[in-house]
Amino acid sequence: MQRNQKRNYSRQGLLVVFLIFFGSFIMAQDTDFSGEWILNESESEMGEGMFRMTKAIKVVQSGNDLELARTRTGRNGEERTSTENLTLDGEPAVTKSENRSTESAVAWSEDGKSITISSTSTFDRQGETFEMTSTEVWSLDKKGKILTINYSGSTPRGERKATLVYDKK
Repeated sequence: MQRNQKRNYSRQGLLVVFLIFFGSFIMAQDTDFSGEWILNESESEMGEGMFRMTKAIKVVQSGNDLELARTRTGRNGEERTSTENLTLDGEPAVTKSENRSTESAVAWSEDGKSITISSTSTFDRQGETFEMTSTEVWSLDKKGKILTINYSGSTPRGERKATLVYDKK
């Protein structure tokens, strides 16, 4: 009788461990950044030179795919939207425009609650080439209504850091 009881406890213990592990794996993949996000300038901490930061982001997250449409104000005050198609598996994706090529990779945090987008952009202007690197750590509040992006970037002009807060539209 004691032997069967020990065996049952052992099975129950394994089942509990399995459910905890499996449950945390399932929950780790539940963070969905989809939506339209509007920059909340009063809540954001923008460093110097951040005047052309993204004012709005439209995010479509589906399975392993992450599509970002970022809208910012250009040098002459015009609105510009750029689109990136990334994957959530860490594979690099290349986005090209008229004078720029950007390679980006997305990685999930261990707990599955945030993503890190690491990018390297190469610019060609007037025969000169320069490089910019950036890292964005994206996280949502518990209700999924506030997106926070911790940004750090490096350009030939120096380092930049900002905490950008976006409200869900």
